[in-house]
Amino acid sequence: MRKKYVPHLPSILAICESNYASALRLLPDCDSEDLSYEFQISDTLRYRIKILESTRYTSTIEMAQFARNTPAFLQPIMEVRLYHDAKVAEVLSCQRISKLEPSYEYPNLKMHQRNEKQMVNIFLAEWLQFCLQQKKIQITTNQE
Repeated sequence: MRKKYVPHLPSILAICESNYASALRLLPDCDSEDLSYEFQISDTLRYRIKILESTRYTSTIEMAQFARNTPAFLQPIMEVRLYHDAKVAEVLSCQRISKLEPSYEYPNLKMHQRNEKQMVNIFLAEWLQFCLQQKKIQITTNQE
């Protein structure tokens, strides 16, 4: 019988802290709703970070990739909550999968990895670093 996967909290917390710092570098106005930041990578690829909600202690953002000639269901999208008091960022949903559990039994019906939550937070870290390396930033309001 396999042992149940137990998340390593210090490494997950380190990823979430790093993601928070990177997100703040990208979103200096994360307390302002109605803002979108776009990163034009090429003629066919762009990223958008949209502030969905902002309160005193949290902000919720949406990160999305848009690639020309790619079906919408293959384009990554995630919702992230920034906790300003704890200074961490946590992925709330990824690829329309919400309420990620800390760990999953494997195999499972939806074929989530045992450490799915940790993996999507690592993916967020890579995405944020990629956006930080890009030069072109366009700020628009969500109402446009």
